[in-house]
Amino acid sequence: MNNETFKSIGAILAGFITVFILSVVTDLILEKIDFFPPATEPESYTWWMLLIALIYRSIYSVAGFYLTARLAPNHPMRHAIILGIIGTLFAALGAMANWNLSANWYPILLVLVTLPCAWLGGRLVEMKKVNH
Repeated sequence: MNNETFKSIGAILAGFITVFILSVVTDLILEKIDFFPPATEPESYTWWMLLIALIYRSIYSVAGFYLTARLAPNHPMRHAIILGIIGTLFAALGAMANWNLSANWYPILLVLVTLPCAWLGGRLVEMKKVNH
C-alpha cells in the first residue's frame, strides 16, 4: 500500500472514531446527570430523549464526515461518502440488533440521516476549498 492509501484509511478511521467517541461520551454524561435513563433501560427513553439523541448524533456525524473529508489526501467527498456508507451499515446493524428496545422510528432515522450527514460534511469541505 502506498502513502495515499494509508492517509485515506486514516482519514476514514479518524472520522469514525470521532463520531463514536463524541456519541458515547455524550450518552454517558447525559446518563450520569440523570437527564437520560441508564442504557440498560432503553424502554424508559421518551420520544423527546430519542429526538435529542438523534440531533446530537447527527451533528457529531457531520463533524466526523467533515474531519474525514478534511484529512482525505484527495477526493474529500468520496471519503465522506465511503464513511457514510460504513456508518449506514453500522446504523442498520444496530437497528436490527436493538429493534424492540425503544421506539422504532429512532433507529430507522439513524439509518436514513447518515448519508445526508456524510454529504453535508463533505460539502462543507468542498465549499471551504472553493472560498480559499
